Amino acid sequence: MIRKCSVAVRLLLVVIISVLMSSAAAGADEHGRNRGPITLVATVPIPGSPLLAYDISWVDPATQLYYLADRSNAVIDVIDARRDSFVRQIQGGFKGFTGSNDTSGPNGVVVAGHGLFVTDAPSGVVTIDLRTDTIVGEVFTKGAADLRADELADDPQDGLLLVVNNADSPPFATLIQVDTHTGHLTLGSQIAFPQATNGAEQPVWDGQTRRFYLSIPEVNGPGGTGPDGAVAKINPKTATVETMFPVKFCQPAGLTLGPRQDLLLGCSVPFDTAGNPWTDTDTNSAAPISVIMDAKTGKIDRNVPGVSGSDEVWFNPGDGHYYLAARANPGGPVLGVIDAERQILRQTVPTFNTPLSSPPPRGTAHSVAVNPHNNHVLVPLTASNVFPDCLNGCVAVYGTPTDDD
Repeated sequence: MIRKCSVAVRLLLVVIISVLMSSAAAGADEHGRNRGPITLVATVPIPGSPLLAYDISWVDPATQLYYLADRSNAVIDVIDARRDSFVRQIQGGFKGFTGSNDTSGPNGVVVAGHGLFVTDAPSGVVTIDLRTDTIVGEVFTKGAADLRADELADDPQDGLLLVVNNADSPPFATLIQVDTHTGHLTLGSQIAFPQATNGAEQPVWDGQTRRFYLSIPEVNGPGGTGPDGAVAKINPKTATVETMFPVKFCQPAGLTLGPRQDLLLGCSVPFDTAGNPWTDTDTNSAAPISVIMDAKTGKIDRNVPGVSGSDEVWFNPGDGHYYLAARANPGGPVLGVIDAERQILRQTVPTFNTPLSSPPPRGTAHSVAVNPHNNHVLVPLTASNVFPDCLNGCVAVYGTPTDDD
């Protein structure tokens, strides 16, 4: 009798465990963790002049609004990332496209509360109050004449921006204090990067380490083809670089913070199997990678093979995936999708670059941001007849049939 009860208990436990595992799997599916492949679900046309030149984009999860630095129209485009619909354009007296990215604007965009922070040329940063779409703060980071302020990151707890002047030689970053009530900006300390020989790119704030991190594509190299890059760990209290975490065969441009204090480095330059920069006439095979690094120690957790040539990258907590705008991927421009937990490449989705035969400016699919509520991935695309409703330029929206609000 005892033996039969024991068997029955074991069977009951197996059933209970199976039910719990099924429930857990269903819960994971419900929150988008086991999503299938993404595909194009919508395009949002951009009004005004044809969208040929643009830069960084941002999704504010609190409002589900998407912001794009649109140089062709010298505005910030605003899209409802919940309904995938155009909302408005914000004027800011931005420079527009001059023929050179180094002297154009708007460039970087970040939202905190009701403040939109935008970088511009020459070397400017503004706060726009999103309740009125008016400028309420402005500073200049004292770069060389006409050169832009580029990407930026925000520490919302301390009201602090790190703004990067990538085109100056050497590049430098500036700490800027934000009055969180008025949006007023106060210029702080500068941090130079004399070892950076190919600019400085995307910064990110880590609220756990309370440090800014900044991608340095090339360290002490020839100016664009060197194999040695780094991520600078910056202490905002002392305005110093605490350390430079090295990375090999990756010139990091995009940088984003994922789970477990991991940083994803979007490598801007693909290398080949011999460790040289890859070209389409290379006698060696391409060896594209993206890199996952521990933000605390700088240890390389994994070189994820399969996608490179990235600019902006984004982590989406809604589905646990990294997204990479890989405009210079060896197989052609793609949107890369990396599983942040398993640290493997899940998918590459072809995007589109304006043909080299086109007159300048030749836009590239290099910007990406994600709405964590419905897991819609937004990628701006230049004016072309490749995608529907994109003859004047558009923002392509990628997702899966299971995505919902």
